[in-house]
Amino acid sequence: LCELVSWRISACLGRKSCITVQWVLYLRSATAYIIARRLRTMARVIAALALLGAAEALQAPHARPAPTRQQAAAVAVPDTKIPDAISAEHPLRVVIAGAGVGGLTLANALKGCDHVDVQLIEKTSAFKRFGGPIQLASNAMQLYKELDANLYDQIESKFTWTGNLTNGIKDGIRDEWYAKFDLASPARDRGMPYTGVIERPDLQEILLGNLEEGVVNNGVGVHSYTTGAVGSRITGPVDVKLEDDQVVAGDVLVGADGIWSQVRAAMRDEPARGDGSGVAYSGYTVFAGELAYNSPDNGEVGYKVYIGPNQYFVITDIGKGRYQYYAFLARDPGSAETEEKPDGTVPFLKKTFEGWSPDIHAILDATREDEIEQRDLYDRPPSSLKPWSVGPVGLLGDSVHAMMPNLGQGGCQAIEDAIVLAEELKGLTSRTEADIALTNYRNRRLVRSAAVQGLSRFASDIIIRGFDTPAKIVDGRLENFNYAGIVTRLLQPILPIFFMVQFNFLYEGWRNEFAFDVKAGLLIGGLGLLLLAVGAGAVGDAAVLLPFGLESIFGVEALAGISETITGFLGGAEGML
Repeated sequence: LCELVSWRISACLGRKSCITVQWVLYLRSATAYIIARRLRTMARVIAALALLGAAEALQAPHARPAPTRQQAAAVAVPDTKIPDAISAEHPLRVVIAGAGVGGLTLANALKGCDHVDVQLIEKTSAFKRFGGPIQLASNAMQLYKELDANLYDQIESKFTWTGNLTNGIKDGIRDEWYAKFDLASPARDRGMPYTGVIERPDLQEILLGNLEEGVVNNGVGVHSYTTGAVGSRITGPVDVKLEDDQVVAGDVLVGADGIWSQVRAAMRDEPARGDGSGVAYSGYTVFAGELAYNSPDNGEVGYKVYIGPNQYFVITDIGKGRYQYYAFLARDPGSAETEEKPDGTVPFLKKTFEGWSPDIHAILDATREDEIEQRDLYDRPPSSLKPWSVGPVGLLGDSVHAMMPNLGQGGCQAIEDAIVLAEELKGLTSRTEADIALTNYRNRRLVRSAAVQGLSRFASDIIIRGFDTPAKIVDGRLENFNYAGIVTRLLQPILPIFFMVQFNFLYEGWRNEFAFDVKAGLLIGGLGLLLLAVGAGAVGDAAVLLPFGLESIFGVEALAGISETITGFLGGAEGML
């Protein structure tokens, strides 16, 4: 193989004697060593997180987290005003903090249940049309479809389908397709709606319009809560104190108040922001633009991710002739204030992406300065060791598993949270068992949400820190034939398989019926074992440079056929499980 690869490169360069077998052997061994070290480290981290998550998720259903100082100081007082049994006459009182997608979906999921009463507390004084589009993947759309057919039809009427179009990664410098995502097949095979986008204000208006008047209370947020402390105003298992000092009585409090959650801060006895909050800067800042744009591939491409050294750029169709784009850069926090842009944001981005695809510069040229904004990205590590609930108080969505936007699953996972939590709450017959329902909800959601959270962060890290312009032989010369370029090229035939497993995982486990999806776990585990084998050298160093050598000899089309064969094999394995 080494002689064949050496001959191929030499023939392309027209200097057969200049590149020796020893050089190829050295390059192969050095690259294999570096890749093996990185893969071993990555595999160990993934394995550790998976074991930790599975152990946590499979804990005894009645296990309760240790209370914080606030809860430990509280002394339970029997509620003499309301009976413990839940009924239509004495319904379960659910207080939801935050009217985002997760909170509104939970309120809709509990609607029509005669033994549950919902109060949704929202800090903003009025709902205004703000915020860009949100992606609803097939798993979220299927949940809405099963929840309420009328609600689904309203969402669909404002929806722009993208999952049935071409989506994928492009070489940001050469403007060539690097890898395509098949979003359609996993959805179509399961009879699920395709992925798409909807304007966040439209989704919010639809969810609000399906709630009865008086359910949503605007103008004041949740400050803190007590759970029956001596001397407090005991009107229920949890008294929710608002920012204006009013107290709302409830049997269950759900913190759906976002990444800077006040409910989480009170539950865990930690600040909502800053050091000690558990919220960490991701290492990335994003420039987001939204505008009317006449794209040459409108109606053909849903979204495309342009990769290159140390940054990437995403362009997505959001419908009605409008487009959104994201420029992700690795920067220190606060770079919006510290990094100078004397000529404006658009010229700054054009210079930053100088030499990149003409598509990027065309959409930037069409952008006004008021159509683009910059924000730092924050997320949280998976909450395997910290509680999702304490007593009758639980967390939902970004308050417990905020994630990077790369998979478009942040809102989708909040929707899954809401549906699962509603199922658990509607099954309650006793107020004192609210903590059991919250623990069951957490057990059903922990591993899946942590996996999606980890994949979202991994996508950012590998695209920015691992990807580069792929190494390639062009007109008899080597282009970007360095470590990062070679690794990027090596990953090209593997990524479609990874995406296939990823989207099958997302679209298979949306019911969250079990704490761990065995079939998806075996598939992902099998792929992980393959990476471990390569990383440990079990298949030999020759396997590391094999894809690049084969592509040099046979071309991209032949490798695509090999990839399809492997994909078919994995598909057959899935069918056996």
